[in-house]
Amino acid sequence: MIFVLKKIIYLQIIITPLANACSILDNEHAFPKGLIFIYFMKRYQDTPIRIAVMIDGGYFIKRYKALYNKNNDKTPEIIANDMYKLAHCHVGNNNYLYRIFYYDCLPFEKKIHNPISKRCINFAKTEEAACRNTIIDQMKKKRKVALRLGTLKESKQWIFHRNIIDKLLKKDISIDDLQEKDIYYELRQKGIDMKIGVDIASLSLKHLVDKIVLIAGDSDFVPAAKLARREGIDFVLDAMHTTHIESSLYEHIDGLENISLYKNTNPKKKERKKIISTYK
Repeated sequence: MIFVLKKIIYLQIIITPLANACSILDNEHAFPKGLIFIYFMKRYQDTPIRIAVMIDGGYFIKRYKALYNKNNDKTPEIIANDMYKLAHCHVGNNNYLYRIFYYDCLPFEKKIHNPISKRCINFAKTEEAACRNTIIDQMKKKRKVALRLGTLKESKQWIFHRNIIDKLLKKDISIDDLQEKDIYYELRQKGIDMKIGVDIASLSLKHLVDKIVLIAGDSDFVPAAKLARREGIDFVLDAMHTTHIESSLYEHIDGLENISLYKNTNPKKKERKKIISTYK
């Protein structure tokens, strides 16, 4: 009760002189004057804004596996639902979702021989391909989701996993110890960054949204982010708790906002569910 009285006295001291100086702030009540000013300020702060959420599918799935799916026990349907949930968490209950843009590539479908085991691998039949196809199909069916598909380009090279290279250099293993799972066929997304950039530019120049949230982790979108900010768009990055963010990115975003889908997933401060740090 004492705290409330102190607040009322504070309002009386601060707002009453303003009400006396400006008649529009005077609500014709003796105590406290100027509450109409607070009312309109609150209404202004609660005004809904239009938000677009852009998700780099390849990046999301990679980070999702590291944070929530280390045991590969999440079904594609759960992954798609969590992705949709994360997008809506960025929008909140009081704002307007313009659209969720989902960027991904259809799985690689060729047959390639593994150079170690000499076994023919049909990439179209792998669990990863089936999972990715299901996620894309699930996202197609969700409301206010726009699907943007790029292509996968093969470098026609098999690459050692980083931990295998370290073991080879340390002579913990020899060439004869290598197994089929120690290498992977290198594939790269093409067209995704361009599609993200085009959509950011279109939304910004047409002023279709007030805020853009990008769930990604590289710096390829920096030119588009700079354009959006010049057009007055609030540009926020969700890197999904990664610690490998280029320092130059902080110069071209309005904020870094990482939202956890499940509790105890932030490696630094597990007790916090939501972390927001703003850079301008």
